[in-house]
This record gives sequence, structure tokens and C-alpha cells, in this order.
Amino acid sequence: MAWPIAEVARMSGVTARTLRHYDQIGLLPPSRIGTNGHRYYEERELLRLQQILVLRALGLGLPEIGRVLAEQVDELEALRGHHRRLLAERDRLDGLAGTVSRTITQLEQSRKDGSPMTGINRPENLFEGVQPAQYGESLRDFPELAGDIARHVSTMSEAEIDAGHRKRTAQMIRLAELLAAGTPADAEPVQAEIDAQYRGLSELRVVSAEEYRAIGRSCVDKEQWRAAYEAIAPGLAEYQRDAIEAYAGSRLS
Repeated sequence: MAWPIAEVARMSGVTARTLRHYDQIGLLPPSRIGTNGHRYYEERELLRLQQILVLRALGLGLPEIGRVLAEQVDELEALRGHHRRLLAERDRLDGLAGTVSRTITQLEQSRKDGSPMTGINRPENLFEGVQPAQYGESLRDFPELAGDIARHVSTMSEAEIDAGHRKRTAQMIRLAELLAAGTPADAEPVQAEIDAQYRGLSELRVVSAEEYRAIGRSCVDKEQWRAAYEAIAPGLAEYQRDAIEAYAGSRLS
């Protein structure tokens, strides 16, 4: 059975104009074009559209999505990978909602009777469920790296994804502690943290000095990134940028 473009637009919520654009860039060609010039889509195209929309929801841009779809070998395994990512994102949001709820409760109690917020004894507890802004949608300016991360994450279990989120949050906390202690951005303890971040990226693909500098600048220039760092400690975004700049200059040049 084939569905005309208007029906596909109605079912998916994607405009006909967007579907035509997907066809023009080779991302989603129709199964056939009728004598009247109308595009028609069959089940295979609808499944591909579903994958496109899932990957868009997970923060990938169209070029990365094209690469992911072109490289997948088995459609069923690809869908299982997308499913794992969606479940992990659901659990992350559940965790974030729980964290915010607990914080509201403690703040209300603290304002009511002046008691300290004893339930939060480490900064990372404020960020349980928060995915650091280096990833997902914020990597759209670095499409090759974003695509490599997406392909890697699609092979991971929910527990592995959650462990990765916690590891990255812990890295941000450690940098915040070094900042609070007045440690210069080019000092060895800070550079050791940046080296660990760089090696984590390098496990996916080679990251050049210039690309790493650009990622560092984005910590300040991109609002999403800056907000994530500044929520942990004022000045942390600039500190991360300066630390990356020092690392790229001394170890990658």
C-alpha cells in the first residue's frame, strides 16, 4: 500500500514541504512519483521516516542522520538501538524530575523553618538526571563528532548510558572544585581532567587541536553549554574554555 504525501504529512505531523526537502537532499525519497507529480510512500519509507524523527528528537542534525542511516546494516538492530536511547532519555528525565521535586521540597522546608538543606550534601546531587550540555543537540556545530557519538550510544545499554552521564557530571564538579580552590586553568590537576575528557572523545574519533579549541569556545559562546556550567559554579564555562585552550596549545599542537 502507498500513501500520498498529504496523508503521510497528516499521520506524522511533518509538513509536506519538509517531506519534499527530505527527498531533495536524498534523506527520504518516496517509493514512487505518480503521473500527477505527487509523491507516494510505502511502509519502508514510513519506517525510515520514523527513524529520522526519532534521531531528530535525540538531537541529531540532518547530515548526521543521513550518515547514521547510510551506515546501519540491520534496520531492526538500529531500531533497538534507538529504543534503548529513548528509554535512557525517559529515565534521565524521570531522574531530573525527581531531583527538582526533592530540591523544591527542601527549599520550601528551609524557608519555612530556617533549617539547612541537609539532604543535598554534594553538588552532583543537584544534577542527578542532568545530561551535560556537551552532548546531544548541543553538538550540532560538530556534526561528525555528533554522528560518531550517536552511533556509539546506540550500542550501549541503559546502565552504560546513565553511567556516562554521571561520569561527565562528575568531571564538571571536579573542575568546579579546582576553580573554587583557585587552581590556574593550565595547572596539572586541571589539565589532567581535560586530558581525561579529550581521551574520552578520542575513543570515538580523532579530534584535532582546532576542533577541541572550538568545543572549548562553545562552552562560553553557546547559551546551552554556558548555562550548564554556570549552574554548577559561576565562571566555570570560562574556566573550561581556558583549560581546553591551554591543553590544545601544549599537548595537541
